[in-house]
Amino acid sequence: MSGVKNGRARTGARPGADTSTDPYFPRHGNGGYRVAHYDLELDYRPSSGRLSGRAKISATAEHALSGFSLDLGEFRLDRVLVNGRRPARYTHRAGKLRVRPADPLPAGAPFTVEVRYVGTPRPIRSKHWGDLGWEELEDGAIVAAQPTGAPSWFPCNDHPADKAAYRISVTAPSPYTVVANGVLESRTTGAGTTTWVYGQPAPTSTYLATVQIGPYEMLDVAAGSLSQPVSQPAAVPARLLADFAHDFARQPEMMSAFEGFFGPYPFQDYAVVVVDEELEVPVEAQALSIFGANHVDGRRGFERLVAHELAHQWFGNSLTVADWRYIWLNEGFAKYAEWLWSQASGGRSADELAARSWATVAAMPQDLRIGDPGARHLFDDRVYERGALTLHALRAVLGDDAFFTVLREWTAQHRHRTVTTAEFTALAQRHTSRPLGDLFRSWLQETRLPEQPRLGAR
Repeated sequence: MSGVKNGRARTGARPGADTSTDPYFPRHGNGGYRVAHYDLELDYRPSSGRLSGRAKISATAEHALSGFSLDLGEFRLDRVLVNGRRPARYTHRAGKLRVRPADPLPAGAPFTVEVRYVGTPRPIRSKHWGDLGWEELEDGAIVAAQPTGAPSWFPCNDHPADKAAYRISVTAPSPYTVVANGVLESRTTGAGTTTWVYGQPAPTSTYLATVQIGPYEMLDVAAGSLSQPVSQPAAVPARLLADFAHDFARQPEMMSAFEGFFGPYPFQDYAVVVVDEELEVPVEAQALSIFGANHVDGRRGFERLVAHELAHQWFGNSLTVADWRYIWLNEGFAKYAEWLWSQASGGRSADELAARSWATVAAMPQDLRIGDPGARHLFDDRVYERGALTLHALRAVLGDDAFFTVLREWTAQHRHRTVTTAEFTALAQRHTSRPLGDLFRSWLQETRLPEQPRLGAR
């Protein structure tokens, strides 16, 4: 990245830059402008897999622009308008929609671009993680876009640092339930179809935008909870309702515990969707998490994953990496939240789980710097485990009072913004007179595993 100003990373270094300077995904993201709002109107027919869409994007030019680009997958375009005027000239190939408005855009000028498109959404092929983005289910659709799958279903500036508000309207056959980011603002039923409109005012990265469509039953996990005012809707296949009710029963208690550890929950609500198919791992989205049917067993066998995905609402979603090099700030923190919940709920202590994790990592190759793991190893188990161990090592040095103060200050100071490793280490250093440079260097920037951290060993 070319730098961070006011918590927001710049995604282009020159006027009208066609792509970002992201070191991992240089073909995703676009320079020259910042998006403020996505207004998406989608019509989806599960029987044919056909999606027709209208995307109206409100943005501001960072530089004088004679043209700009958006990321978009394989769709047929009907028209592209800039500022609601006559159609703009454009080309669309190799995942880039390049737009040349009739009049150049002055520096600092707000503008809108409207794109009408239609086709069968195709996931974005990735080199290391398979298909990303919009995928058909046996009965419905799922969007799991991390890290680069957003262009599979809407035109966007696909870089985590360009966070924007969303309005998502989806029309689907009436037997289907639609869940998207944010609060359900309206639901209107017509001749065989229902239009669902969701609003997410909190700044959201493109990879965290999502739509889930399926024959789900709706319930509220937090209904009847006196201690947890955050609404927690869930969309679940009817056959899994009883097991789900048991497996997720402690989610409101988990939310309260995390608010104590991390500070106030950063969004208006928190939704969960369970798709009626198996997923390798659950997936987080903004104020929403997606689980597979295989993660619901009626025995709370996957409760650590419930904790992990909930923790991402603070670490990854409210606080979003300025670029993908800093992925440990997402995954290490969410992994550590698993250990905190285990101890808070009467399970193994964080110290015990850290010891187990250290032994696991010690048996793995010692050849990864998790502070800059490279695109191939973005979701390597060592990023998760060693990231959590980094936090445990910091906690052992700071002590509990200072450590949890750091976490709460971290989430408060950077709420709904982007973050870097340097910002976190600087914050931690302000809470102790003991130099922390060697600690962070050994855990994040060196390949050899440091000694096992233990609480009370200062």
